[in-house]
Amino acid sequence: MWHQISPRYVVSQIVQNLIFIAIVVIAALVLAFVLGQLWALIPGAVIVVITLITLIILPRQARAIGYMLRDDDIVFRKGILWQRMIAVPYGRMQLVDITQGPLDRAFGISQLKMVTAAATTGVQIPGLTQAAAEALRDTLIEVAETRRTGL
Repeated sequence: MWHQISPRYVVSQIVQNLIFIAIVVIAALVLAFVLGQLWALIPGAVIVVITLITLIILPRQARAIGYMLRDDDIVFRKGILWQRMIAVPYGRMQLVDITQGPLDRAFGISQLKMVTAAATTGVQIPGLTQAAAEALRDTLIEVAETRRTGL
């Protein structure tokens, strides 16, 4: 059964992108009208338009993120056009880490990161509630201990 991330992740990302847009607009306006560098309006506008397009796509991207616990591994999926599915065997996990940024804390969400010996199989699951991240971490550590394999 696939588990989805929290809808609060979308709200958090929207707020972060709006803050980014505000900073870009202020920087472009200061460069253009205070320092007389009118060319700064063009890259500023391009960055704002690209960020607004990503905001439109963001809810669909968040729905595409999920994970599934199976008998021998955890499978993580993400992507709309370029879909990616990663299976991480429990016995190969070396580290399970939970991180939160300031806005993530404000929205009550976390990011769970699993590290393996192979750099390409590290997985980050964003947008988990704090309780879900802690429960998943505890489950992964418990199962990984019982299935530890030699490296």
